[in-house]
Amino acid sequence: MSTRTLISPAQLARPRGKALYRVVFAVVVGGFTLVFLGPLYWMVSSGFKDTQEVIQTPPTLVPQTFAPENYSRAWEVMDLSTLLFNTLYYAFGALAFQLVLDVAAAYSLSKLRPIFGKAVLGMMLATLMIPATVLVVPQYLTVLDLPIFERNLLNSPWVIWLPSVTNAFNIFLLKRFFDSIPKELLDAASIDGASPMRILWSIVLPISRPILGVVSIFAVVGVWKDFLWPMLTLPDPAGQTLNVGIYSLSNGVPVNVLIAALTIASVPTLLIFLVFQRNIMSGLTAGSLKG
Repeated sequence: MSTRTLISPAQLARPRGKALYRVVFAVVVGGFTLVFLGPLYWMVSSGFKDTQEVIQTPPTLVPQTFAPENYSRAWEVMDLSTLLFNTLYYAFGALAFQLVLDVAAAYSLSKLRPIFGKAVLGMMLATLMIPATVLVVPQYLTVLDLPIFERNLLNSPWVIWLPSVTNAFNIFLLKRFFDSIPKELLDAASIDGASPMRILWSIVLPISRPILGVVSIFAVVGVWKDFLWPMLTLPDPAGQTLNVGIYSLSNGVPVNVLIAALTIASVPTLLIFLVFQRNIMSGLTAGSLKG
């Protein structure tokens, strides 16, 4: 049975059909490339312009003035080194908590099969249907006076780390991958006397590197790009994240310097995607087939 496509193989074999296909393909790819890379190019190029050229209408496609010192000025004026260190501290702290607690939750749901495990997973996935902004107020009231411990977590790393742990999507990804691990492999280890914790540490985690890499990337990028929650819970300028710090210090800063600072803030996440894009796709599809 042949696969149905928009253009039949017979039409594609003709010179006219092949030329039309290539033209349409080039237009579609070029259009999407322009839509996605256009704003990025504008941001990077505007960081090299002077103030007058940035605000002029219509904007210039190629900078008529070249001022690379805008980036060094943005680094110094907005104290990006401190903001960058704060963001890395929060991001990798959240990553550590997610790897420990989300892996434990996914492993228990997948292999230990507790009572009402499917109901628990269903309720976790149901939380993905709730808009994140709806949860801001109850989360803020929770960290303002943490139940049982009765502590105020504002201006502390815990206000970023604790909410990031409850990530139903990452738990679902991990569980789906753990489900694909052959049961016979784990049963053989159990017969040899390995405990569930030993099986997790020595067998499950080593073969779960692709999905662990995906979860790690999602955890770091999630904290890096977040703005609303750090702005509400980290009012102290000394502990603010990169995005919130740039926003707080933007008053009185020239537009071109501000755009240069935003460009610097965007570079780490872009590098993460460019370097690990293959790992992201392989990790997301690794658990799709059992075997």
